[in-house]
Amino acid sequence: MVCVLIQSIRLRSAFFCYLQFENIIVSRLRAIDRLGCVLDLNEVLARLEKSGSEKDRQGMARFGINAEKAFGVRIPVMRALAKEIGKDRALADRLWRSGYHEARILAGMVDDPKSVTERQMEEWVVEFNSWDLCDQVILNLFEKTPFAYKKAVEWHKRDEEFVKRAGYVLMARLAVCDKKADDAVFIRFFPFIKKGVTDERNFVKKAVNWAIRQIGKRNRALNKRTVAFCRELREIDSPSARWIVADAMRELTDEKTIGRLKK
Repeated sequence: MVCVLIQSIRLRSAFFCYLQFENIIVSRLRAIDRLGCVLDLNEVLARLEKSGSEKDRQGMARFGINAEKAFGVRIPVMRALAKEIGKDRALADRLWRSGYHEARILAGMVDDPKSVTERQMEEWVVEFNSWDLCDQVILNLFEKTPFAYKKAVEWHKRDEEFVKRAGYVLMARLAVCDKKADDAVFIRFFPFIKKGVTDERNFVKKAVNWAIRQIGKRNRALNKRTVAFCRELREIDSPSARWIVADAMRELTDEKTIGRLKK
């Protein structure tokens, strides 16, 4: 009996030693993982900086892009780098928090839409400071999340220029990428679009125009509904509304455009 008891104590002691050893190993692996992420971030930032050019950075400013913290890297270069990296949620978070313009665009490319939360979307959208950052993050990430429609409705009501733009860009992009949605889904956007046509801010009115054109190019039935909607918008006495409607109608009533649409 005593021997069994001693053996039991030894086994327990060995088990606890194993647990302590396991905890040490796990802690060290986590530390290495954290260090690896930091190194990955530094390497990516170095590659972005090396790929940039002062000429392209100055060109960004001419196109209304905030180049204050930019390297001057072209989108195809970032896409190639994103493909090399693959999906990496942890790295995406670190890239975003770095604050560099191209790093944030890259963050949207390498992040996993399935892992994105509403909180993350709200944290990122308020830091949009340029139309291209807004559009790229939506194109590469936000439109693929389960919250895309909800945020399109919520954000179009906001006052911040790039948050409001994000709402309308989502409407435009969903009209393109959500192939299974019913036409009624996009017709429900019309009242929201009507509220935005009087916004004179350049980056907002261009997004509103984009939303109208993409909805109107989804199919022939929606084209007719959107053209009729545009005729209603003509009654609004606003320079922004007049520009938005005229530009949209020019494309939506073009015979070549209509000819390419599905019935």
